[in-house]
Amino acid sequence: MTSTTAPRSQRMPRSERRAQLLDAAQAVFVQSGYHAAAMDEIAERAGVSKPVLYQHFPGKLDLYLALLDTHCDTLEQLVRQALETTEGDNEVRVRATVAAYFDFVTREDAAFRMVFESDLTSVPQVRARLDGVEMACAEAISEVIAEDTGVDDERALLLGSALAGMAQVAARHWLAQDGDIPEPDAAELISTLAWRGLGSFPMVDG
Repeated sequence: MTSTTAPRSQRMPRSERRAQLLDAAQAVFVQSGYHAAAMDEIAERAGVSKPVLYQHFPGKLDLYLALLDTHCDTLEQLVRQALETTEGDNEVRVRATVAAYFDFVTREDAAFRMVFESDLTSVPQVRARLDGVEMACAEAISEVIAEDTGVDDERALLLGSALAGMAQVAARHWLAQDGDIPEPDAAELISTLAWRGLGSFPMVDG
């Protein structure tokens, strides 16, 4: 019988230790959920003593929020990169943006579960971060829509929210089904649906 517990490790730079603890916490939170996760279990998984864990994170919520900040930043950067690296072709932008959500949900650490399926949505600090990344992604998309179509900011934000919401819900559904549709094909299918709608808006100089 093998153990998932990491061996007790030697002293390491603070940044490396912090990363190690966050990796252990991520695994425990995904496996057990926040409420069932214990600091003892996280420390054991990281191969450190409980006092060492508390030196870096005063409590379980601090660990959770640190991970959530990282995951929210990752999602926002994926969306912004999709919009920026495909400048000049809006159909490609839509496809890249949808693909970014599929990329996010298929990452090995299951980070998406903390962002899209958190069991702490009633905690104000968590709710603020989730609302923040949702708005940041919608705003990033809406800026491109407003610039290219000339629709007002309120309508552009509504469209941006719709695209982001459709992409993340579809990506999570696809992952949960564990079916025969390859990831690129699934993303392409949703992108086609999205572009059929967004592509009907005339360009400002079109």
